[in-house]
Amino acid sequence: MLRIAIAGATVLLVCACGPQQATDRSVNDEAKVYRHSLDGAPTNLDPVQAATVYANYLTVNLYDTLYRYQYLARPYQLQTNVALALPQVSADGLSYTVRIKPGVYFIDDPAFAGGKGRELIAADLVYSLKRHFDPANRSQGAWLWSGRIVGMEDWANQGADYSKTVPGLRAIDRYTVRFQLTAAYPQLPFTLATGFSAIVPHEAVRKYGRELSIHPVGSGPFILRHFDTAKAVLEPNPRFRQEPVKLSQEGYDPSLHQDLGLEVIDGRSPPFVDRLEIDFVSQTAARWSSFMKGDEAQYSRVPVEHIETVLASKQPLALKPDWARRYHWRAGIEAGFVYTSFNLGREQIGHHDDPQRNQRNHALRCAMRDAMDWTARNNRFYAGIGQVFPGIVPPAASTLSAELPRDSVQRDLARAETRLREAGWTAKNLPTLRYGFVNDVTSRQQFEQFRGFMAEIGYPSAKIIAVSFANFGDFNKAIKTGQLDIIHSGWVLDYPDAENTLQLFFGPNHTPGSNYSNYANPTFDSLFRRSAMLQPGPERHALYRQMNETLIADCAVISGLSRNRIYLWHKDVIGLPDEEILGGFWLRFVDLRPVSALAD
Repeated sequence: MLRIAIAGATVLLVCACGPQQATDRSVNDEAKVYRHSLDGAPTNLDPVQAATVYANYLTVNLYDTLYRYQYLARPYQLQTNVALALPQVSADGLSYTVRIKPGVYFIDDPAFAGGKGRELIAADLVYSLKRHFDPANRSQGAWLWSGRIVGMEDWANQGADYSKTVPGLRAIDRYTVRFQLTAAYPQLPFTLATGFSAIVPHEAVRKYGRELSIHPVGSGPFILRHFDTAKAVLEPNPRFRQEPVKLSQEGYDPSLHQDLGLEVIDGRSPPFVDRLEIDFVSQTAARWSSFMKGDEAQYSRVPVEHIETVLASKQPLALKPDWARRYHWRAGIEAGFVYTSFNLGREQIGHHDDPQRNQRNHALRCAMRDAMDWTARNNRFYAGIGQVFPGIVPPAASTLSAELPRDSVQRDLARAETRLREAGWTAKNLPTLRYGFVNDVTSRQQFEQFRGFMAEIGYPSAKIIAVSFANFGDFNKAIKTGQLDIIHSGWVLDYPDAENTLQLFFGPNHTPGSNYSNYANPTFDSLFRRSAMLQPGPERHALYRQMNETLIADCAVISGLSRNRIYLWHKDVIGLPDEEILGGFWLRFVDLRPVSALAD
């Protein structure tokens, strides 16, 4: 899931949401209000467009998916959500059958007859997944199932008529869906826990059209009350099903979680707060200031510039005693990574029809990768506690990176200069490249640092042009339309499988899909297709390694670094915040202690 910090939001009211619903407690000084903040704002809450971690933070709370993840289990484990059980899978791995829980209802909304939300049924999931392949929707999530479901592309090519059946995606009765796949796809259940798979009623699409992006109509634990570019306010869905929490089934471990007070939610049905207020604050200093005030944001990642203040030790990570006394905290490597990609669809840096120029472009990319100083990047922007690794599979997804040679992440200016010289590149004939980023302070500093690295191998600074964007939406559009040559970004895993990052370079996923590098290598694509049919094991692991080696040999990307995050949250918050693997799921479980309980 693409994640890039964005600039300060311009306040623009974009949603006046549905009818008011009663909650257990009126919104007043005694209400339980949890205040969260994100470093970016969602631009579209329609699941077919929910391509960022920010959009998914809301989407998975406003809509339902078949599956979710256990709240506390690490590594992440799938859990049922509106599905009754994990799929029944045929022996050949081509057929998946899923039963949906009866008695799940969409929120009350004018889209429905009489304004009363109806029951969610199997046909709604079929409809919701079809929407990704309707060309009119320009889905950003179709890549999850592209080429996987029998007949889906034919359905799209023949006019995307929703009244017609897709052979590989059928509601075989009111509560049962059957998938028929073109080839084995072990990751399918993971995809059915993503925000892209959120279940949407056709009535809402018919009534609101493009306005569904700001008027979600789902069956999730919360209802959207307010949404603009600065803030979202959510309240409990009074029709949300009663499902008491069983901590034993959510991965609860007393040795890991006993200090968090989670025992009080055991046996109770979420959600537990009266209101969620989520502020979208791109500026790190502003988010930290809000958290430190004590009566605003109740959660924060520790900014890089404050890590020395907060930590007693970096090896191992340990909080200073006074901070540990005042706040709950956790630390860990992110389920994702940051990297810099080349747009290989641009002939000045990527694939070229002229074999000689193609080789020269390859040498140029390799030289630029050699000039990258990951140690300096880590120290300057990640307090030196990030984990640099070769390839594109982050440590949180696999041990694979430890098996790869580290040449691709070690700076070597002499090697870079030799590559340029032997390929005939000079300061005069080096191409002008467009480097894109959202216009915030950190992103601009990272751009200037990158341009400085390149200057050390003779790349004229005037030829690496800053192309900044006021907001993430505009930046994402430029990426999807292939306007940029160099893109610095972050990727948060959609699901806990290395396949999720490898698909970023799978040829058929080219823009506007997730392969915004527009990498096209038949060898890589063949390996990817072979691996996609395999269950986890040595054979698949070996193919994953070959794919990484292919990318490294092609100098297709400058990668990578996984950030080591430190999280703090107030002692009155009962919960375990999570920003990984679509971490918004955790918000349904958050609760608050009474002030009187904090006297000790």
